[in-house]
Amino acid sequence: MKAIYTFSETDRASLSDSLTFLGANPYTDYEKFRDAIGNLIADERVPAGFVDACRRIKQQRDDKVTYAHVVSNCPLDVDRPVFDQANPVDDKYLQKQTFVGEGVLELLAQLTATPLLSYATRNNGDFFHDVYADNRYSGTQTQKTDWELYWHNDRTAHPVRADYLALLGMRCPTDDLVYTKYVDGRELLKFISPENQELLREKAFVTPYDELSRASNRKQQVSDLHTLLENEHSFRYYDTRTMPADPSSAAHYEALRQFRDALAKSREQYHRIQEGDLLVIANQDGLHSRQMVDIQHFETTRLRWLLKTYAFRDDAAADVHGDIWLDGVRGRVLD
Repeated sequence: MKAIYTFSETDRASLSDSLTFLGANPYTDYEKFRDAIGNLIADERVPAGFVDACRRIKQQRDDKVTYAHVVSNCPLDVDRPVFDQANPVDDKYLQKQTFVGEGVLELLAQLTATPLLSYATRNNGDFFHDVYADNRYSGTQTQKTDWELYWHNDRTAHPVRADYLALLGMRCPTDDLVYTKYVDGRELLKFISPENQELLREKAFVTPYDELSRASNRKQQVSDLHTLLENEHSFRYYDTRTMPADPSSAAHYEALRQFRDALAKSREQYHRIQEGDLLVIANQDGLHSRQMVDIQHFETTRLRWLLKTYAFRDDAAADVHGDIWLDGVRGRVLD
């Protein structure tokens, strides 16, 4: 994918300095961190090119031009430690002392008016996640895996799901080829008959929770009944997991079969996230996956690290869930 904006070296260095000395830690006090980022915007200390890029991203979403964007050469923390893969989240708290990458992601959220979302049972309620291999989840279908991820949208089984995802390349393999694939929901609809679209819009499907969710909350085993297709072209689906709730429903299995065929037929977008790349995609208005194309140095690729955020479509979408904010922190849902 072609970048909508590339930071100049001057702007990259300037913003990096501003984000290095914020005086706020997003993992101990997110609201203070969020406000500090808001002050940078108010004081016009964010490069005009990035502000304009975020405006164009929002406009292209509103105009339904595209739901996938790349910003390149973003500021990153100078020190990007290697975390202990026996417990990388706790090790990050100990080792990571600057929050430049987190600042870039928070700037994106504020400048596109897409407030961040976090889950009380995921990474201690953090708003910033690591797509980073955890030994406990090797070979699984979670963001902590060390291998491929099938077509999905994040948190498929959960009642509250992000509208947008952002992925920032913090440490990426230079030799091995790891691609993020994205398919727009409108592409999928081209290959699904109106009759089967109606069946996919029925609350007739279920999705088991992923391994990390089950480990975080034992009550999370299988989703409630849900639609597979909703809104204009939003999909709620995890490949190999989402199934009709009624195993005897031939009609819903046929609709699912045609949907899976559509995944094979649709035009895809690919991006190899490299250090400093910020990939922003719709989580529900399309599907994404991770493809390991050519891996010669598996142990090095296991150290691949992306910073990630979930975001709501807008303030109104966030406010729908105001009654389940944990401890009154806006965006942190009790899940």
